[in-house]
Amino acid sequence: MLIGEYSHTVDTKKRLAIPSKFRKELGLKAVITKGLDNCLFIYPFKEWQKLVEKLSRLPIGPRDTRGFSRLMLAGASEVGFDSLGRILIPDYLKSYAQLKKNVIIAGVYNRLEIWDKAKWETFKQQNEKEIDNMAERLGGLGV
Repeated sequence: MLIGEYSHTVDTKKRLAIPSKFRKELGLKAVITKGLDNCLFIYPFKEWQKLVEKLSRLPIGPRDTRGFSRLMLAGASEVGFDSLGRILIPDYLKSYAQLKKNVIIAGVYNRLEIWDKAKWETFKQQNEKEIDNMAERLGGLGV
């Protein structure tokens, strides 16, 4: 399970060290893609295959399903780890997430999220204020 929050930096060559705890869960091969809220998602290959299977079953007629599938799949890239546990973040993904030097790597159960540190702090502050309301709404879903 991928959980926890870690502060790291993207070096000048667009490489990001992934904590060893997460590398063990990710395995040898992972997939990085555009995420929601302008962050990046990194999936273990097995989890990525599950997501792709679900996306492949969506109808292509509705604009939303086409657009979502396109962004997730066309925006994806397989990544491997170098000897220091770093991945290379493609330019288009670094730009999409507006990553600067300081980033947060957040474990979110079956994926990692890579956030620009300032954006992550803003996101957390906004959502921490709403946590009680969120819990109440999610209670109706059995959470």
